[in-house]
Amino acid sequence: MPKITFLGAGSTVFAKNVLGDCMMTPVLEKSEIALYDIDPVRLNESEAMLQAINRNNGSKAVISKYLGVSERKDALRGADYVVNAIQVGGYDPCTITDFEIPKKYGLKQTIADTLGVGGVFRALRTIPVMLDFAQDMEEVCPDAWLLNYTNPMAMLTGAMLRMTKVKTVGLCHSVQVCAPTLLNELCMGYDDRVQEKIAGINHQAWLLECTRDGVDLYPEIKRRARLYNAGKLDIGTYEERRQMLTNGEPLPGQWEERMREEYDLYQKTGRHGDMVRLELMLRFGYYITESSEHNAEYTPYFIKNSHPEMIENFNIPLDEYPRRCIRQIEDWKERGHELTKNPTLKHERSREYASYIMEAMETNTPVRIGGNVLNNGLITNLPHNAVVEVPCLVDRNGVQPTVIGDLPEQCAALNRTNINVQLMTIEAARTRRKDAVYQAVMLDPHASAELTIDEIVSMCDELFEAHKDWLPAYQ
Repeated sequence: MPKITFLGAGSTVFAKNVLGDCMMTPVLEKSEIALYDIDPVRLNESEAMLQAINRNNGSKAVISKYLGVSERKDALRGADYVVNAIQVGGYDPCTITDFEIPKKYGLKQTIADTLGVGGVFRALRTIPVMLDFAQDMEEVCPDAWLLNYTNPMAMLTGAMLRMTKVKTVGLCHSVQVCAPTLLNELCMGYDDRVQEKIAGINHQAWLLECTRDGVDLYPEIKRRARLYNAGKLDIGTYEERRQMLTNGEPLPGQWEERMREEYDLYQKTGRHGDMVRLELMLRFGYYITESSEHNAEYTPYFIKNSHPEMIENFNIPLDEYPRRCIRQIEDWKERGHELTKNPTLKHERSREYASYIMEAMETNTPVRIGGNVLNNGLITNLPHNAVVEVPCLVDRNGVQPTVIGDLPEQCAALNRTNINVQLMTIEAARTRRKDAVYQAVMLDPHASAELTIDEIVSMCDELFEAHKDWLPAYQ
């Protein structure tokens, strides 16, 4: 039976999804599961949760835990699959710092974990830790596949693929939900007759084709998108809207409240949560995989000090990631026991790619995923050393990406503005050069549209000082 090592197992909810999926998969249910984290409390909570799921599934898996760097190599030893879900520096202090220092310079952010100055410094903190993982993996599990879920996806996956020998694929939730989200929010419905083709870069991959029974859906998608962004699309009653977006599935209380608030906001003001993405689609021709709050800060068009009204006009949630972190912390205090102290806890297999990848490799039954891999000519009008997100076939031969050819030129051009930052950040991590960090942020579309070169350098210097415990190589 395979061995699955989960790095960052203190991410309890995500560990439930990925490892619970594995325990619900016949070929994986007897796996050896190694949980690794540096936080003893969260590690114990995750172990308790997973042991309960395992007991209620017949105690087929063997679960063990490993705490701290001194036990990491043992956690990895002999692994067939390694899942990475770490966050270096955590919400407090590092995420707070990534928002508050740029804010002093007038640079507003929404998520700050994938691009921009927040994404750059998150990568600089994380890449050295992942290189340590790679060194251990090359020694004790050289044939293992690393399934990377940690952001900034393209930067971290690129660093692993270019700087180590570890077989790595980057995985993101946004590919699976892209077409369903778009069609359901426009009241067109999504079913298994829909075919889609997605390619580009992580968080900015393009829905290049979307058909139902062979009929191109884009003309109707764009017609409805114009109405939706103008506040004129009939989205029905709240009950009808909820059924369309959730297929009637129950939601946690806070998500139910949020859906109701968003429905009421649209009815009163015509504003909704996906205005940036729909605007980009109408301007560039294709829908993007990741959410509007992310893409608002990947481009220079929406968060502008010279046009503050655009924040309200496009319903852009500034400081969204810190708010989510606070909500998650409070929700965990209130509801964490439902996962960690529930002896009857069970799990149903989710749509996360990880268990399907492992199943395909173990059984040689192919599955298609959207994976982040080194370009190597897959998308011919993007740089060869970039990480691209493309359809991949997975079987016993591993992850085999699809050759796409050229993207529509305007799509490739927008991708390249983000790739510039990604490649310079990897270069900075490889060389430990401060000037490469400055250059990465200078190339960022949002930062460069708002700040001068001197302001960017000064902002980076403040971030270096604030993060000095996590970035000793740059002091």
